[in-house]
Amino acid sequence: MELNEVRSKYLEFFKARGHNVIPSSSLVPENDPTTLFTGSGMQPLVPYLLGKNHPAGNRLVDSQKCFRSMDIEEVGDNRHTTFFEMLGNWSLGDYFKKEQLAWVYEFFTEEISIPKEKLWVTCFEGDETLNLPKDTESAEIWESLGMPKDHIRFYDAKKNWWSRAGVPQNMPAGEPGGPDSEIFYEFTDIVHDTRFGPECHPNCDCGRFLEIGNSVFMQYIKKEDGSFALLPKQNVDFGGGLERITAAVNNSADVFPTAHRPIIEYLEARSEKKYTGEKVFSNSAEYQNTRMFRIIADHVKAAVFLIGDNVRPGNTDQGYYVRRLIRRAVRYADRIGIAQSSFAKIVRPVAEMYQDQYPELMEQIDEIESVIAGEEEKFRKTLARGMKELERFIGTGNLSAQDAFQLVTTYGFPLELIIEEAGEKGIKQIDIDGFKELLKQHQDLSRSGSEQKFKGGLADTSEKTTRLHTAHHLLLKALQQVLGPQVHQRGSNITQERLRIDFSWDAKMTEEQKKEVEQIVNEKIKEDLPVIRNEMAKEEAEKLGAEHEFGAKYPDRVSVYSVGPLESAFSIEFCGGPHVERTGELALSTDPSTPLGAKFKILKEEAVSAGIRRIKAVLE
Repeated sequence: MELNEVRSKYLEFFKARGHNVIPSSSLVPENDPTTLFTGSGMQPLVPYLLGKNHPAGNRLVDSQKCFRSMDIEEVGDNRHTTFFEMLGNWSLGDYFKKEQLAWVYEFFTEEISIPKEKLWVTCFEGDETLNLPKDTESAEIWESLGMPKDHIRFYDAKKNWWSRAGVPQNMPAGEPGGPDSEIFYEFTDIVHDTRFGPECHPNCDCGRFLEIGNSVFMQYIKKEDGSFALLPKQNVDFGGGLERITAAVNNSADVFPTAHRPIIEYLEARSEKKYTGEKVFSNSAEYQNTRMFRIIADHVKAAVFLIGDNVRPGNTDQGYYVRRLIRRAVRYADRIGIAQSSFAKIVRPVAEMYQDQYPELMEQIDEIESVIAGEEEKFRKTLARGMKELERFIGTGNLSAQDAFQLVTTYGFPLELIIEEAGEKGIKQIDIDGFKELLKQHQDLSRSGSEQKFKGGLADTSEKTTRLHTAHHLLLKALQQVLGPQVHQRGSNITQERLRIDFSWDAKMTEEQKKEVEQIVNEKIKEDLPVIRNEMAKEEAEKLGAEHEFGAKYPDRVSVYSVGPLESAFSIEFCGGPHVERTGELALSTDPSTPLGAKFKILKEEAVSAGIRRIKAVLE
């Protein structure tokens, strides 16, 4: 069964059970300074899980695009990918454990025919010190569905509890959370590796078990005294990796043949080498080829989707990761014999593979190919400089951890290439352990950024950030009035200190243009216009000319914010909020000594990439 078929069956299965299909959000979270990428299926839904009403109702289903930057160095084995899709179904105060577990079990065993005997589940074992009961309810439901008792395991809060703060002890007062129940597929033909413990079990890391789904039950709220009470409105959040589920359906411990087949076939045809799917711990030449195939396939796919969501290669933020993905893929493509002139053509198999679910990739294919080809050309120039950099160490006899780290992060050298070249160039000693420690620190930094969002839930909704969010709407409209209607948002980042907007424009703004934009925004602040949230059909919002993110998909009903009444609004945008009630609130200074008279001010205007400019601005 192919990836697209599994996704389609899942969406249709839950649609038939009263769920509304909602589109995937962008890989770049909107107005969220806490993380660079959407890294989980629940991330865009957190506000609704915490009580906000969703325009599409209280039963939702989706397939969410995800990217995890901290996994780049892990790609190459049979399971890790940077880009993946997370299948999700959600109950916002509607059904709960009985319906959820029955449905997901039915989907796995009947709809996509995973053998029942291959499934295992885990439940929360409880915490006596916090008076949190063992989740026997979920276990009993599983058993009633036909799950053997010895295939039901209990684990502590580190494995089977979800809250934005992690384990129950870390939850602040007023924080919701609850137990979860994970589903695992067992590859019975894989022999347990005792290096991971004497006994194999669902949470063992030996490779015999693969997690394919997790039902989170947001059931409790933490009280001021540290105890827990039941939430009056309980939610369900299910997430299941599409690539992993498809691998399980095909009983393949390797996710790449099913999740990247057209890309691998293209690489085989162009390189005249074969993807053999050797085991993870093999050191054979065939496995090394397989490993390079996996890296190229994953990195190109991720780069295509990121570029499709308006991220361009660069030296900072999201652009850094697109650049790194492309450059690492180019290096390995060279090693398996992919010609320079045909590298960017890998884009087409990716776009064709996803053309039904994400048609925007085919619509942008020429642009995406052009971006990747341009980055490849820049990298080859950088690579030449990197080789000269490596040659500086010839004769010194050693390469420090910091120098190796710089070659990897600045020049895009894979560590294997450094080792290979250093052997040929007479560098006898490389501080590999020190390099790995520096890399681990770098990965931990990336991971903490992703986890901050996953556990931290909503983006910063402080008063300062909310005011700057509203100023962001005013700024975009002012830019369109000064520069022209062709200006559209291409990215944003809002903190308590400043706002940042990336927008489509191909020339440096003049001082006069910047002053005019500032004047318009400050006039609208002075007019004290109401900021109004409206919920309406997507088609109605489009007819009103509501500004929306380029290439993004929206549900049939959307939230729209207008500055001023709809019939005479200064600006109208698709947006989930939050915002101030009136623009006059933006004039309130954040400095207690000068409580009135804050003004909008542009701090900096600069180029980000070809055709994209960036403004940083404040209220002061």
